[in-house]
Parts: sequence; C-alpha cells; structure tokens
Amino acid sequence: MLPGMNALLTKYEEAGVVGLGFPCNQFKKQEPGRPDEVMNCYEFVRPGESWAPHNLYNIFGKVDVNGVSAHSLYKFLKASCPAVTENIGNRQLMYWDDIDARDVTWNYGKFLIDSTGKPRYRFGPTVTLDQLYPYVDELIEERDDMTK
Repeated sequence: MLPGMNALLTKYEEAGVVGLGFPCNQFKKQEPGRPDEVMNCYEFVRPGESWAPHNLYNIFGKVDVNGVSAHSLYKFLKASCPAVTENIGNRQLMYWDDIDARDVTWNYGKFLIDSTGKPRYRFGPTVTLDQLYPYVDELIEERDDMTK
C-alpha cells in the first residue's frame, strides 16, 4: 500500500493532492514499535527496499482509530462516511472497545476528503490506491469547476 501512495501522489502532484498517514496498532498489533521506529520499519521491513514517503505524504505519530480512545479526526471521519462493510472482522484481532459498525476495519482504510475539508469517500483496506484514481479525478474536477 505504501508504494501505491507514492505513485498516487506522483500522479496528482501538480493538482495539489496530499496524503496523510496515521499508523495504528489496533489491528493484530501490527504497528508495535515506538513512534521513532515506525519510519525505520517502513524503510527496511514493510515495504522495505529503502522505501521513503513521497514529499507530499505526511506520516504522523501512531493513533487509535477506533474505540473510546479513537483520535478526534477518526471520530469525525467515521461519523461523516458510511461503513464499508457490515462485518468488521474477527473480534480476537481487534484491540479496542467498544466495537462500532462504522469502525475502521483494518490497517489501510482510506478516506478521501475534498478541497473544502469535507470527507467524501471511504474505502476499505483491500481497495488499492490505483482504484481511487477516478474518485480523485472527480474531486479535482469539482474543485477546478468551483474556481472558474
């Protein structure tokens, strides 16, 4: 998923698209390292091969995206967009309470936010970043139409 983000941001760099990433350890404890270790993991392990984020991809510190300790940004995003599935997964792999139907189901859940700051689309973790291109194109076109 991370190399796909770099490709997306390269494709839409001139249009001003930016990416925001928030590592989370609530899904099978897949982000166990300290905050200062996250980038090393990305560079050398997953995806590895000296991966580095695109200059328009901002990776923030680890946050909780679900449960009572969910970051306020994720509370807003989840309240703004419908759930991507009715079955959010195996409870034994989830490390939060209370489970909610609108919870992010796994790492790499995605939200697209328009140029006015409104969350417009939500995608599950299995949706690849190149599958977002038509939606990004639509939001760019809408933004450009507003400025004409």
